[in-house]
Amino acid sequence: MASLCRGYLLFVHLLLLPVALLPCAHGAPADTGKIKISAVFVFGDSIVDPGNNNNRLTEAKADFPPYGQDFPGGAATGRFSNGKVPGDMFASGFGIKKLLPPYIGDDLQLSDLLTGVVFASGGSGYDPLTSIPATATSSTGQLELFLEYKERLKYLVGEEETTRVISEGIYFTVMGANDLANNYFLLPLRRHQYDLPSYVNFLVSSAVNFTMKLNEMGARRIGFIGIPPVGCCPSQRILGSRECEPLRNQAAQLFNSKITNEIRRLNEEQSVPGSKFAYLDIYYNLLDLVQRPQFYGFKEVAEGCCGSTVLNAAIFIKNHHACPNVNDFIFWDSFHPTEKAYSIVVDKLFQQNMHDLM
Repeated sequence: MASLCRGYLLFVHLLLLPVALLPCAHGAPADTGKIKISAVFVFGDSIVDPGNNNNRLTEAKADFPPYGQDFPGGAATGRFSNGKVPGDMFASGFGIKKLLPPYIGDDLQLSDLLTGVVFASGGSGYDPLTSIPATATSSTGQLELFLEYKERLKYLVGEEETTRVISEGIYFTVMGANDLANNYFLLPLRRHQYDLPSYVNFLVSSAVNFTMKLNEMGARRIGFIGIPPVGCCPSQRILGSRECEPLRNQAAQLFNSKITNEIRRLNEEQSVPGSKFAYLDIYYNLLDLVQRPQFYGFKEVAEGCCGSTVLNAAIFIKNHHACPNVNDFIFWDSFHPTEKAYSIVVDKLFQQNMHDLM
């Protein structure tokens, strides 16, 4: 019995050891120097949701074919792509683990909780109204899940170890695309309340408040991923044209410009000492793929592998057939990129300014 107890204590001790930092799994140098990274945490929308919506009554889910056809084992886990999504790539890029699991799940192990999870929910946004039609977990709801996570971890490993994991973790937030595409430009309410520049200002304010609350809850290194070129998604392009829709892209650019200034301000003010914030540019990195597809080995930029209308994504393509040549496509469905496109963009993020979080 004593040897059994010693074996259990050794197992728990090994679980609590800091994760060793490895080279970036996608070829991008994750140069962390001597900085310890205990875990990766991600908040956001369907760009990074790995399955938190699976048991929700929502159209914004992806736990069925053809999603996941190129995921390990061909499993449709709830990731909105043919394979891995950015959260997985962040975790493997920092040498934490190969896959970043959803927080809402039945099979989370202690090792999963210690090394990071995803709180993102497909259909969510910084605007609290955005998540309502999709019945997604709002940005505020995701912070509440993070608080629940902290209490859960504290119960399992104690306050000191929980503080270490939280303070040495690295955090990413990925929202805003739904606020534009599926709220402002689709539904009438916000357009009656705001002109576009005013709505962008509202989003920026909401995003800053979210980031500050996350910072106050213990997050010290926060990577803020901007809004992608929404107007280049197949479902958002000009009807009957292969051109990107300019107004949606202009709104994304305006948001990204303003949030960059706000992140600079947060770094200067240091409301919580020792904090670091970084803007990570998904907009121009993804746009570069759209504008120079052949350079990256793509052949199709305007169509999705699973279709191109607003009804060619999420539950609307359940058990549909995908194209046979997915690696030729930048977009998997009418809204989300392929694993290949995500991998290229994430590599670029590591190569550019990920070091600002170190």
